[in-house]
Parts: sequence; C-alpha cells; structure tokens
Amino acid sequence: MADGQLVDKNILKTLVPPNALNAENFQELSGKAFIEEVGPGKVIFKSGDVDRKTVYLLEGEITLADDAGGVTVVRGGSDVAKHPLSNTQPRKQTARTKSPCKITRFDSDLLDILLTWDQLSGIEVNEIILGEGEDDADCDWMTRILQSQAFLQVPPANIQAMFMRMQELPVRAGDVVIKQGDDGDFYYIIKHGRAKVTRASKTGTDLVLATLKDGDAFGEEALLSEAKRNANITMETDGTLMRLSKENFNALLKEPMLNWLSLDEAKERVAKGAKLLDVRLESEHSNNGIPGSLNIPLFMLRLKTDSLNPDVPYIVYCDTGRRSSAAAFLLGERGFETYVLQGGLMEQTPGAA
Repeated sequence: MADGQLVDKNILKTLVPPNALNAENFQELSGKAFIEEVGPGKVIFKSGDVDRKTVYLLEGEITLADDAGGVTVVRGGSDVAKHPLSNTQPRKQTARTKSPCKITRFDSDLLDILLTWDQLSGIEVNEIILGEGEDDADCDWMTRILQSQAFLQVPPANIQAMFMRMQELPVRAGDVVIKQGDDGDFYYIIKHGRAKVTRASKTGTDLVLATLKDGDAFGEEALLSEAKRNANITMETDGTLMRLSKENFNALLKEPMLNWLSLDEAKERVAKGAKLLDVRLESEHSNNGIPGSLNIPLFMLRLKTDSLNPDVPYIVYCDTGRRSSAAAFLLGERGFETYVLQGGLMEQTPGAA
C-alpha cells in the first residue's frame, strides 16, 4: 500500500528505464511514484506471483531467493537497485526485506505504455511509396497500396476486406485530422490532397515534420502502441481521406503482420540463423538483454534499418511485447521477416534464453 509520499524526482531520475522518459512522460510517472515503507522480515512479493508491478528498492536491504535455494542480496542505492527487482511474471524469486526498506512500485503496463509512446514520438508517419521515379499523379492510390512493402504479407482477403470497410472522408484545407495528445481511433490513407505533419515543441511553436500526399498513410503508431497521438496532421488542401477503424486495423492489418513465437520456438529459429533484436533502451539491454542479441531502441529503429540484413529473420523482444510488436510492424512494412517473442522478457524464466 502506498504511504502517500512521492519519490524525490532526483532519485527517480536514477532508475532504469524511467530515467529515459521525456519530460512530459516522466512527469506523468512521477505523479504515481509513491514511497512504501516496509519493515524488516516482510515479503514484498513471492515466487509465483503475477502482480504486473515493476518494483524498485530505494533504501535498505532485501534478499531475492529462488526456488532452488539461491539467494541474492540487493542494497538500496547500488547499481543493481537502479533496475527493477526480479522483473519477470510470474515471479521467479521471493523478495524479503532484511532491514527497514523504502520501495516504489509502478503498474508495469503504464510504464511500458509511457516508454512506447515516448520512443514512438516523432515517427507517427509512414509513407507508402512505390519507388523512386514514379509519377504520383499517374498512380492510382489503391494500386500504390497493393504494391507497397507494408501489405505484401497481408492475406488478399484481408486487403479486400480493408477496402470494403474503409470510410471515405471529404476534408477541407485547414482541417485538423489528427490532434497531438488524442487517443488513436483510425488509420488513414490520403486518396487525394496534401497534408502537413507538425508537433508542438517545448517553446510552444509547431515544428513541421513532414508533408503527405496522395497514397501516404498515417496514424498507425498510436494504434500499435495503445498510446496517444504524438503529432498533428493538418490538411493543406481540400481532399479525400480513406480511414479504417482501430478495430478493423487490428484485425485486418496488425495481427496478420505480427508473428508470435514462444521462447522454445525462438531458440529453434536462432539455431537456424535468425537474429534476436532487443528494442528496449541500451540501459535495459545491458542489464538483462539476451546474450548475443542486437540492441536497437524502438525510437532509433527507422534510422537504423539500413544496418539490418534484409535476408536474415529477426526475432524482436522487449519486456512485455508492446514495444516489440510495434517494432515488428514497422520492420514488416519495410519487407523484413520478423517475429515477436510472446509475452516479452517478463514472462520468461531468468537465464532460460
């Protein structure tokens, strides 16, 4: 039970991965970072618990005991204490206080959503293009979509259903189609017209990130990450948009482009030449990344895709599967063969990978 006092923000900024959040998302998390004071000899969590909480030791000493009899002592303020305690679900260790302790714990899904939202910031737009040299005016928008990398692995029946379920939306110059901070509700494709992508800066001015034209798609990141919109989309001309609801997007596009693997299945594919790709932050990867895995944080993925081998399958992982599913979708749009580790690291036995 939270004791009511918030964790000092200077202390919170030493914890991994909260220390990597931008100011807005860090502020959101800090308002939920309550100190819990726990007396000696008390159990913080038990082996086998499924609590969906991320727990940090701030002060004092605790023991982490596994079912095989192994015991580890963690001290507040140490490098180990900067990371979550035994961060797997179900818990594989029992945490018990050795001395009076102060801890804080977050809802794991809240933390992961904030991290995903944070790392997807500024990459709201996905351009669907045929290739260099094509004349946009001569390309039918449906043909451009059918020939794009994004839809090569989507079953034809799903593509047909997508076109049937899309709604046509007439728009005027100046209309704000997507507003930064709103919930994700639709996936959009520009049938005719031109729009600009902007994002509010810390100074209050709008930064222009991109210009969109016929055949360009936008809005998928907020649907993938269950996060808020991270940019504004404003029409520069009159035009027509085609939009697909979140429910239809998930059923027709998202799921067919995501291939989930169990840990055993992932090991089999690695043995046959697949590569593991950790899309968490570098600090998270260095703490408990799977040995031999590559590390490209989600927010860097679009800039680093050229460093990946298009002939090699990639098995993407994070803590929960949320960031990795977004990453796999983005890589799939670019023609990579990708898989996602089911449940992420939190559902794997320590050392099993």
